[in-house]
Amino acid sequence: MLSTGALRAHLLAARLAGPVATTRELSLRSYRLFAARDPRLLLGLDPEWVWGARDLLALMADRCGVSADPGHTSGCDVIDPERTLLALDAFADRLGRAAEARVPVLFGTGHPHRLLGFYAALADALSAAGCPVLTPAQGRSVDITTRFGLRTYNLDYVRGVALVREPGARPPGGETGAHTHSPLPVRTVLGALAEAGAPLPGLVVGDHGWVCGAGQLGFDAIGLADTDDPALFVGEAEGRVSVVVPLDDAVRSDYYRPLTRYVLNRACLSQ
Repeated sequence: MLSTGALRAHLLAARLAGPVATTRELSLRSYRLFAARDPRLLLGLDPEWVWGARDLLALMADRCGVSADPGHTSGCDVIDPERTLLALDAFADRLGRAAEARVPVLFGTGHPHRLLGFYAALADALSAAGCPVLTPAQGRSVDITTRFGLRTYNLDYVRGVALVREPGARPPGGETGAHTHSPLPVRTVLGALAEAGAPLPGLVVGDHGWVCGAGQLGFDAIGLADTDDPALFVGEAEGRVSVVVPLDDAVRSDYYRPLTRYVLNRACLSQ
């Protein structure tokens, strides 16, 4: 089993925590846009509380370990590895409870190039433990507003993990997909389950709009988030997201493998 000390060292060496590639400028801009209720930063969340930019900075300092100084406006942002480790433990414990109860689980990612392998390994383990891994609405079209205008994407699943891809970009089941923050894919998936009268997920696992969109609709949701994604941490603070793990969500995909091993071991799901 990977020790906590070894994982801490890996988090720092891979820049998953400690000084990360996400810039302070980008994080502060995200907090300002979230405070202005920009849908691009809300990720499907409808906050109950009033969140100003300084409130968000204080929240992110508490949950991630970024500097709480509003005068610190440039350079790399920082994630406290101790906060990452504590959140990973809570994330693993929630997966373990899902496995014990054998609840249906939905996985979805807006970062397929980076995080697909991480989620797929978890999906494999939960499936082996008897949890139905849900894959509804495959191939269904979703219209998402992007900085280039309205774009149509298709829902697909790779190893039990939902993602979206541009029509014709790759054959279904291919390894690549589109980067998205939108909550529309998870709303489409959950709507398809409800229409079919099929079992709904007892747990949603993912990032970006997959987590916030599900949490806003009342589903138990856990996920990963970077310092420029305040919506997930707001969702956690307001009680609509169960667990958020602070880390850089865009490093090399193989850098997440030690986290996979740690989580599966902690959740007693190692095969």
